[in-house]
Amino acid sequence: MDHLATEFVISTLMVVLCVAIHGIGLFSLNRAVRTESAIERLRHIDPLSPRGAVFTLVTVIAMLALHGVEIWAFAFVYLATGAVTGLENALYFSTISYSTVGYNDAHIGADWRLLGAFESILGVFLLGWSTAFFFRMLGRIEAH
Repeated sequence: MDHLATEFVISTLMVVLCVAIHGIGLFSLNRAVRTESAIERLRHIDPLSPRGAVFTLVTVIAMLALHGVEIWAFAFVYLATGAVTGLENALYFSTISYSTVGYNDAHIGADWRLLGAFESILGVFLLGWSTAFFFRMLGRIEAH
């Protein structure tokens, strides 16, 4: 298999893995606040109260942890493939790619630029998914 095909397969597998991680993570977070007792507690929380602030903070931290896992996963793939040398460089490149800041692709080997592009596209979707999820979670306490 030529290198482009290998890069495409690895990129696709990473997208599928990260979407699964993100979906399972958001599903789990959603399930945690959809129990009967949680729903009843949420109905009585003022969004501007300390409890409302803690709910918001926990939700944000959980979502950031999901993004962190996905960024680290790409960083490890960059290291494993030799696309980027050094953990700090791999993590930095993964973070700027995922967040679509993407200063430039000088940090990644020319043969692996497609992998970085896939991570950027994925980051747009997963960050958008998290944003939609976050507003839905906040709506649970503000609607009451």
